[in-house]
Amino acid sequence: MPHPPPELEPLGSYRRFHDSEMIARARRFYEQIRGRRTVRDFSPEPFPEEILEQAILAAGSAPSGANLQPWHFAIVRDPEIKHQIRVAAEHEEREFYAHRAPPEWLAALAPLGTDERKPFLEIAPALVVIFARAYEVNAEGKPVKNYYVAESVGIATGFLIASLHAAGLATLTHTPSPMAFLNDILGRPKHERPYLILVVGYPASEARVPKITKKNFTEIASLH
Repeated sequence: MPHPPPELEPLGSYRRFHDSEMIARARRFYEQIRGRRTVRDFSPEPFPEEILEQAILAAGSAPSGANLQPWHFAIVRDPEIKHQIRVAAEHEEREFYAHRAPPEWLAALAPLGTDERKPFLEIAPALVVIFARAYEVNAEGKPVKNYYVAESVGIATGFLIASLHAAGLATLTHTPSPMAFLNDILGRPKHERPYLILVVGYPASEARVPKITKKNFTEIASLH
């Protein structure tokens, strides 16, 4: 049986700007986003909850395979839960740095000064644990596959980071490996795979970041 045609509506949200305005807007966004830095020194000072809620709504507006939106954002503010996450993450990180990481990866990390200690997981006022949903469960309890899950969740995560930066908050992406402990701590179902932990808050007044550069246009793009 053929599928019914999709229900369509006018593209009412699009507004076309003059070329000069488009260029100006693109430049403004670049100037703003290029100032974003990964922060490891956070202040415990809380921030308004609505900022994070609006940023997650922005992330949820990201494109996804077949519009199945295969993500879940678990917001963690409870100090005890943050402590549990830190303990479990540092356990995996000690194993990683001591046994799992190849020498090449450790050499690449060396200029950033990272190690198995992750105090920011407790100090920052909020963590967002992002889960990728491999499938949904329908009303009959049967799995319904999601498509392009990693790509979709990656795009949504980018939206989330950009939105939080635009609002004035600092972020850190943290990916201890493996991360199955997050399902246990947060009570998430087995068809959700932890994608990353996003640490969110204000940078500490004494925050310092590695001195790094980004590749220029000709190094990351080609014209054909």
